[in-house]
Amino acid sequence: MNQGIKFKLFAMMFLEFFIWGAWLPLIFGYLPSLGFSEFQQTLILNAFPVAAILGMVFSNQFADRTFAAEKFLAVSHLIGGLSMLALFWVRDFWPFFALMLVHCILYVPTISITNSIAFAAMKNAQAEFGIVRIGGTIGWIAASWPTVFILVDWDKVKTILASPESKGWLDAVLQSGLTGDALQRATAWTYAVAGGASLLLAAFSLALPHTPPNKGAAGEGGQAWLKAAKLLANPFVLVLWLVTFIDSFVHNCYFSWTGRFLPTVGVPGNWIMPVMSIGQIAEILTMAVLGVCLKKLGWRTTMVIGILGHAVRFGVFAFCGSPDFMWLIVLVNILHGICYAFFFATVYIFVDEHFPKDVRTSAQGLFNFMILGIGSLAANFAGPPLFGKFVTDQNADFRGLFLIPCGAAALAAVLLALFFHPPKIEAKGSAASLPH
Repeated sequence: MNQGIKFKLFAMMFLEFFIWGAWLPLIFGYLPSLGFSEFQQTLILNAFPVAAILGMVFSNQFADRTFAAEKFLAVSHLIGGLSMLALFWVRDFWPFFALMLVHCILYVPTISITNSIAFAAMKNAQAEFGIVRIGGTIGWIAASWPTVFILVDWDKVKTILASPESKGWLDAVLQSGLTGDALQRATAWTYAVAGGASLLLAAFSLALPHTPPNKGAAGEGGQAWLKAAKLLANPFVLVLWLVTFIDSFVHNCYFSWTGRFLPTVGVPGNWIMPVMSIGQIAEILTMAVLGVCLKKLGWRTTMVIGILGHAVRFGVFAFCGSPDFMWLIVLVNILHGICYAFFFATVYIFVDEHFPKDVRTSAQGLFNFMILGIGSLAANFAGPPLFGKFVTDQNADFRGLFLIPCGAAALAAVLLALFFHPPKIEAKGSAASLPH
């Protein structure tokens, strides 16, 4: 692939995930600060998975058959970026919910669209996609990590540094997070940053490689998403789709519960976000070697390893949940890179190589329907009640809580190992046939 095109695709992925990473990590604390009830918070948080479900039926149909992908990306990020920018000023529930829903409905399909643009420009997706997708991981980190220092009361830092008990500037920063109205005002800026990045990507999209719409075969009826869904009649596709639901559920349980678990083993509150981001740094290295791993291990083994990463991580949480093992609990977050790259990224590559060309965008949406939609929705609804059942004021049974996703991940790995048998195909371009 031309290096100039590769750089553009890398930058596209950087901005795509920078937008998401700018607002998501802090929204869980921001919504309560606005006075929203638990039900209202649930509605706002579920705007993203609901958008994934709606996008499967509507937005991806337009992307497949009506618009050039780069133009669809530009329009989506223009409108979605304006909606996100407006959230900087909004403090009332219904306007906030409406704007977030508009943004998510337009943003979620672009995750599939960016994949489609990248795959269309590649000669060998197995070798090239991982390197391009690293841009998204770096974008997420670039958006989320600076907030650790932005949300700091620097006057308090100066006071701590001046005291005889001071342990240095880093310790002072980590003890001096903003609170109250100051924290709310600072957090609101994350929506302005996300909106600005979205508008930048809208403009940049027009410089991306032209990816024309696929009109489909005559008499097909134009429903690309329906044709993609019919491919679930193939047993290997159905098995992968169902396993994707389990993996997505487990993946979202990690984000829902870990932030409240880490302080119980001695991780300071200001360190929670950096600790959970360790895996995203590891993801950069994992994505870089993904092509080699796919060639050596094949589809099934690579995905099974990715799923088992969840089982191992939750197993460590379940059986080593004490301050004595804090180092291990922090270190095991490295597995996030393997969990994401070896399963989710591999699924995207697999879809690109096995689904008919004229429905690939909708096929990507079919799996995002599970990854970002149903799996996330199930975790958002089941996660809080499960947490409340196992973790109470009288007793915190984190072992029982974490054994649920641990067991689910192990089951998914077994199902994939036993029943996922895709046919062998010739690789794209001049590359030799790779193992599956």
